[in-house]
Amino acid sequence: MAAKTKTYSIHCVLAFIAILFPLLATLTNTDDKPNLVGLVINNEKPVFSWSDWFTGSYQEARTDYNNDHWAFKEKMVRLNNQFYYKAFNQIRVNNFVIGKEDYAYSEGYIFSAFGDDLMPEEKVVSLLEKAKVIQDILKKKGIDLLLVYAPGKGAGCKEFVEDKYVHEVKNTNHNLFVSNSKRLNINHLDLYAYFEKLKPISPYPLFPKFGHHWSYYGECLAVDTIIKHIEDLHHCDMPNIFWNTVDVIDTARNRDADVLKSMNLYSNPSQDMKLAYPQIAFEDDSLKNTTRVLTVSDSYWYGPVYMGINQKAFAYGEFWYYYNRVVPSRVAGQKTEVWELDLKSEIENNQVIMLLYSDGNLPGYGNTFIQDVYEMYTSPNSFYVKFERNKQIQTYAKQIREIPGLLKKSTLKSKDLQIPLDSAIKLDAMKMAGLLK
Repeated sequence: MAAKTKTYSIHCVLAFIAILFPLLATLTNTDDKPNLVGLVINNEKPVFSWSDWFTGSYQEARTDYNNDHWAFKEKMVRLNNQFYYKAFNQIRVNNFVIGKEDYAYSEGYIFSAFGDDLMPEEKVVSLLEKAKVIQDILKKKGIDLLLVYAPGKGAGCKEFVEDKYVHEVKNTNHNLFVSNSKRLNINHLDLYAYFEKLKPISPYPLFPKFGHHWSYYGECLAVDTIIKHIEDLHHCDMPNIFWNTVDVIDTARNRDADVLKSMNLYSNPSQDMKLAYPQIAFEDDSLKNTTRVLTVSDSYWYGPVYMGINQKAFAYGEFWYYYNRVVPSRVAGQKTEVWELDLKSEIENNQVIMLLYSDGNLPGYGNTFIQDVYEMYTSPNSFYVKFERNKQIQTYAKQIREIPGLLKKSTLKSKDLQIPLDSAIKLDAMKMAGLLK
């Protein structure tokens, strides 16, 4: 009897190759880092050890690494995002939504614009009363405190918000902060109202379609207004910002398409908007650049920082991003956080302390800066006891922010528990410090 010849189906062979193709592509790909914006990617390949193997941590870390670095990660993410964008008008950016005519919004800023995140007024009053005490204490030391209320995109572009969010506005946090600041005689600048007044007559957009913050043109106007306001408040002469020419183009520069970059699409839509880019400069006069301004703010202040306002007009005053990260870093290659500094001497080394938060961040205005400084001046003993107690947690929290693998775990926890990332980091830091199980 003749031996039966073994045959292979070409379809099975092709299917087998197709299944193996991603693995083969991954193994042969030397540059496996996906070029994706806004995603926490851990680029540190896990190192094998028998102890990690038997605890299962190596397998977990390796799976996580493989998920981030397989050959088609970037392409698949972009195709997936493109599908949701085209089919459902959804963007795969955490807490961002698309409005009419492709305007991208942080959903929280829409809630703020329509008063859906309204704070209890007594909470606003309590915070501002503390700010008033700080203002009076600092004034005796020759330092001025300034609170700035900035407009967010939800308020600045209400007409493009989806109808499902739109309703009658009864009150907003912005109204509560401004009315009580006036009543308590607190130094403040209502940049929100200034933008509202400017909007109908501005020759250029104050907010870009695919950006989260003010447009670059809006940032220039904000900087000009803030410098002049500080000059009046502190009775000083500062280097002014100016421009003689304005480039008007239909492709966003700088931060004017930051949301679009984070959308990680396969094919970007037309931006379809004329945006203005003044060719700015600051007065070059060292005798005027002597008023040191410390700014505590959210991401809206990063635009002026990129313009060089700290060096060119604020006498090298620092920017404390969310009252956490010190910008610029004091040591090249190392991040400095505010809790590592002597808060009192840092404050008193400035002539003006400016807090600037956009309306979407008013519920967290100052990120406990006001509470901490109030306690530091009125109850120093309890403040410094608490300060030392929190140091261990802050040390671990900094580690989490600096190590991608740990940061990714906290990011996932914040999504699972639907809590802010900072809260998830604090929980993980407390766990690392042995304060939580």
